[in-house]
Order: sequence, then C-alpha cells, then structure tokens
Amino acid sequence: MTAPLSQGSVPAEWPASADRWKPVPIGVAPNGARRSQRDHRTLPIAADELADCAASCLAAGATWFHVHVRDDAGGHTLDAGRYREAFAAIRQRVGPGLVLQMTTAAVGRYSPLEQIAAVEAVQPEAVSIAVRELLADEALLSHACGFIGHLVRAGTAVQFIVYDPADLQRLVALHAPGGKLRGCPEVLFVLGSYASRRAGHPRELLPLLGVLPPHWNWSACAFGPTEAACLTAAAAMGGGVRIGFENNVHLPDGSPAPDNAVQVIRMAHTLDVMGIPRASCRQTRERFFGV
Repeated sequence: MTAPLSQGSVPAEWPASADRWKPVPIGVAPNGARRSQRDHRTLPIAADELADCAASCLAAGATWFHVHVRDDAGGHTLDAGRYREAFAAIRQRVGPGLVLQMTTAAVGRYSPLEQIAAVEAVQPEAVSIAVRELLADEALLSHACGFIGHLVRAGTAVQFIVYDPADLQRLVALHAPGGKLRGCPEVLFVLGSYASRRAGHPRELLPLLGVLPPHWNWSACAFGPTEAACLTAAAAMGGGVRIGFENNVHLPDGSPAPDNAVQVIRMAHTLDVMGIPRASCRQTRERFFGV
C-alpha cells in the first residue's frame, strides 16, 4: 500500500511550477488614445508624466510599456516628434531594460499608409499592429506585409492586436505555408470593448485559444473592472498580461485605482500568490526580440 502524502507534500513526479508555466511578462498601457485626466487625475499624458509612470511601473514589476502620445489638444496622434520625445524621456528615467512599445492605433484618424509612415519615421524598438486595421485591406495587404517583414528582419518586436477569432484566423492564414508573413508572432488578445462599454470576460479567451497555433506567444488585456479576473485567467492559461489605464481605471471593487503602478503591484502579487513566475526585463526581451 502506498503511504499517504503528508500535508503540503508534492509527488516527486510532479513538475515544479516553473516548468508548468512560462514566466509571465507584465505589460502596462498607461493612457490609451481616448481617456483624459478628466477620467483619472493621474493619467499620464506629457513625456515627463509618461517617464514618471514608467519608472514606478518598472519598480512595481512591469517589463514592457505600451505608449500613446497626444497632440496639443489632448487628442490621439502618431506624430513622430512626440514619440521620439516621449521615448527619450522614458529611457532616460528607466534605463535599457523596459521594452518600449509604440502603438499604431488608427482611432479613426489614420489610414494604413499613414500608420506605416509613422512607424518608419519613429523606428521604435517595439510596435503593436491591429490585424483589422493594417491587414484588412486586400489592396494594401502586400505592402503592409512587406512592411511588417522588414520590421521583423530589422529586429523590431511586432505584436499583433487581435479583437476576435476572425482577426486571429486571418493572422494565422497569413502565417500559413505560402502566406505573406513568416514566423511565430507575438499576439495580444483584447477582451471586452471600449466603444460599447462592454467589460471583458475570461470566457472570451477560450475561442481565441482554440484558434491559436502551438508555440505562438500571447498576452491579454481587458476593458472594464473585470480586468484583473481576465488577466488572472490569462496568466493561468499560459499568457502574458497587459494592465493599465488604457483599459481600466478601477480596482475590482469599483473604486478608482490610485495609479498605474498600483495595478501592476496587484497583478504581480496575484501571480506570486498563484505560484506563476513573473518575467524579468531580460526574459521579456528574449521573448519579444528572440535574443
């Protein structure tokens, strides 16, 4: 008869938690394209505010930082000068570790060609690209894929934004044998919707994961006060997480979050309690850049 396990013991054949989960990178989207300081007084807008936010989030456990910049009226812009100013201010504050990612979000203001031109002007180390914005127009598809291929060959970390299974199916098809893109891309699943004020739900991950090819890295973000539940589920299923005021300015109880760093602290604590390892900046860079 097999002796009963003592309380707290683990069978020798069970893998350690580090073998069951990849280290989870914690990303931060601190402001987004639409919110203002009317939505939250600590929402970072100016370059120095973004630098302060990045430093506090890095100290809290974040390893990548998704940046939006604004024009003089506070509106969304892809202006190259403003991006260079913001990235320089952030890098001066945080050093070389934190991955700095530029958005290409159109927000109804930019065409695919303008999005491409903005990235070429800024030359960021990392960039996010929405499948439904840059890869939806068949007339421009070859040009967009050529642009993405050039970014990848140049060492730029490209993350594809996916809003639903149809987006992901299109991305998978473009990476299939004979397709216009190559490799195993980094994907971000967006749960819920800002436009319709629909909070994300962890169940939205299931149809997406049903389409995702093996070995593709993925992360998730989620709109609304269910953000923490969605990201906890994502981490438990093997994904990375992106948290921050772009998607949600509230704590799970509905009260305002003090700032972006507090959200990172809470997420890091959740991962620690669950025994899920957190990625370091070095590990995040290895994942994003393949080095």
